[in-house]
Amino acid sequence: MSAQADLAVDPSPTPEQSRALRRSPRQCARHGFVQALPFILVLLPFGMLFGVVSSDAGLDLGQILGFTVLVLAGASQFTAVQLMTDHAPALVVIISAIAVNLRMAMYSASLVPWLGGARPRDRAWIAYVLIDQTYALSIQHYEKHPRLGLEQRIGYFLGAALATCPPWLGATLLGVWLGEAIPQDWALDFAIPITFLALVAPMLRSPAHVAAALVAVLAALAFAFLPSGLGLFVAAPLAMLTGAGVETLMERRKEARA
Repeated sequence: MSAQADLAVDPSPTPEQSRALRRSPRQCARHGFVQALPFILVLLPFGMLFGVVSSDAGLDLGQILGFTVLVLAGASQFTAVQLMTDHAPALVVIISAIAVNLRMAMYSASLVPWLGGARPRDRAWIAYVLIDQTYALSIQHYEKHPRLGLEQRIGYFLGAALATCPPWLGATLLGVWLGEAIPQDWALDFAIPITFLALVAPMLRSPAHVAAALVAVLAALAFAFLPSGLGLFVAAPLAMLTGAGVETLMERRKEARA
């Protein structure tokens, strides 16, 4: 739903929305920073795990830092490193990492009504720091406060990015430096599912969302036998088609009742 549509549905702001409207862009950035801080609890072990796994895969410090800075996407980084460890062909590694990151295209499309009017230089850095955490926080904040100005929205996004991206880089460094000192029985990989559960759960607000998530899980499990994680190539489009189908069906039912 666009920002304009939200304004039409919600002509009078709530007290909380009124307080948000009075914040300056700097205050919005501070607000986004504070709201994003809890993600550090999972980003730190997540990033450390990537540093450990990358070191075990034979990458040196420069390669790991370059990988992290250039890609800045934990899920695709893990996918690529795991496939490299399994000696998968380079083409499979590249395609798989891109496939995992295709969700960023959907994130970008849904942010257009809110941030599409930003200056090119702002859109450039927003695209760079667009990760699961910054997207999830920002889109919920924008939908909750549809009357925010463009500079306020950009400020909030900046604050969320400052609270999440630098800790990821720092945690990766810690993982490289401390990897050998971390006991093998410390299951740091718990951070991966917890991170995505924390991101996805609040987003399941409609039957279409729930149906898409359910099909994604079932399809990923059903096609887990495919090599090099290729089951994701099957599960992702099935989930998107399911979500779109359920949403279309619901819209038709609404029109029939109207």
